[in-house]
Amino acid sequence: MNDKESGETRWWWIRHAPVPDSVRIYGQSDVDCDVSSVEVFAALANELPRDAVWLTSNLNRTQKTAAAILSAMGAAAEPVAIPEFAEQNLGEWQGQMRADFFANFDRSRYPFWFGPAAERAPGGESFADVCTRVASAIERLNKEYAGRNIIAVAHGGSIRAALGHSLGLDPDASLAFVVDNCSISRMDRIERNGIWRVATVNHRPWLGAAVWEAKGGVVA
Repeated sequence: MNDKESGETRWWWIRHAPVPDSVRIYGQSDVDCDVSSVEVFAALANELPRDAVWLTSNLNRTQKTAAAILSAMGAAAEPVAIPEFAEQNLGEWQGQMRADFFANFDRSRYPFWFGPAAERAPGGESFADVCTRVASAIERLNKEYAGRNIIAVAHGGSIRAALGHSLGLDPDASLAFVVDNCSISRMDRIERNGIWRVATVNHRPWLGAAVWEAKGGVVA
């Protein structure tokens, strides 16, 4: 039975490739990313469905990452840019050195982000704002692409927001998820009752391939 017949909409979220200048806070700055790892993109290509709708944010690093995955798959698609899936706008914090920003910051109270989810960056937005816009876009796109596989190349913040939406978490709890660059987080919506199932979080398929090769292709 295929996904459409079973009434499941499968979201395959992928965080963009690493940003070389990560010593600075970038947020919604349209910075470049490194897509040079053949191993990583080959592993992603092997895991992802071929019949998917492709989405990105409106930022170049997600579009460049999507193009690298599609190239590794030998596939052609025109990803649709969804502005609501952009990273958090960190306003005046963007461009600051991370070390300087955190020098007088109480990481014991807010260990996972730049502050509490409700705090708006000066001239920017809060993580709670991100959760609201991401959830709204997901619900809209669920209706448009019901029963399909959806590959969404996005950002750490927007993927955490998607996980929180799926599980009904408050924004502060959603910040606790680890979402590494190029990792897959998959959430399935069961359309007949609107319930979400989280299949995987922060899955890095290239690590599985490395372990398999290290064991000589033998399962212990």
